Amino acid sequence: MRTKVLKRIPLEKLMDLKVDYAFKQLFGSEKNKEITVVFLNAILQRTGRDRIKDISFSNTEAGGEHKNDKQSRLDLLVVTNADEWINVEIQFSNQYDMINRSIYYWAGVYRAPMKPKRGYKELHPVIAINIMNFSIFNQTERFHTTYHLYEDEEKFRLTDIMEFHFIEMTKLIRDWKLEKLNPWDDLLARWLLLLGIVDHREGKVYDDIFKELEEIAMNDGTLRTAFQSWEALSGSDAEAFAYEARLKRVLDEEAAVREAELREQVGRQEGRQEGRQEEKEITARRLLAKGMDIEDVVEITELNEEQVLKIKKEFIN
Repeated sequence: MRTKVLKRIPLEKLMDLKVDYAFKQLFGSEKNKEITVVFLNAILQRTGRDRIKDISFSNTEAGGEHKNDKQSRLDLLVVTNADEWINVEIQFSNQYDMINRSIYYWAGVYRAPMKPKRGYKELHPVIAINIMNFSIFNQTERFHTTYHLYEDEEKFRLTDIMEFHFIEMTKLIRDWKLEKLNPWDDLLARWLLLLGIVDHREGKVYDDIFKELEEIAMNDGTLRTAFQSWEALSGSDAEAFAYEARLKRVLDEEAAVREAELREQVGRQEGRQEGRQEEKEITARRLLAKGMDIEDVVEITELNEEQVLKIKKEFIN
């Protein structure tokens, strides 16, 4: 009989790791440092950077250069043994301009070490990783894209201090359903699929993903540890309460944005209707001024007879 990686709670009770609170509790914990190192290496292997051997967790408050600048709380900020800074942001809802937001956060982390009498050479490379529970790039079908600064014509890289990763989870799940992913051989797919097992927005659990990763975890000790830590996190009453509060807030914010969009749509529609009504009334006044019969004005403007009579009465007075 195969050993189960989860022993106590059913899948539907697990936290959705795409919610920032759950992600930070699992990957932002000193006790889970080994998990975080493997996860980050799986992402960064694509750009050929040296493997991370160790990390230290840093303060996630990223402020501006001046006291009145916008303050930001990062999801996960680590410093590698190669003195590279990595900021990981996980976004459950598409409520922000993710590209500009990522660049803004990158800039805050990059300039943070700059103190008086320090030189620019003392600044360190910063890598921004954005994991999104939605899609933003129509130009590509790939779920993981990376960006650097290049010369326009010859395409050589300007600098190694700036690197951006964007991971679109909806495209990842699509590729899984199309059987384009092999988590047995693809380490990145393995770890990202872990994040995709539970989808609390849609009320879904991908049992097929879980079963395959569970089998892989029998030979992957780090993945097995991640499963066990995820279960312990989800099984804690205090953590579950904090998670549910955060999830509710995120979903409420989504609903508020959607309601605002609907109100804006209704307002535009009502505005168009009011505009059309005003045009009809202006036309009716002109036709009545030329002595046209009530019946003909009704037919031309599509106003009813009562409305045309009212306009005529105002016109006469």
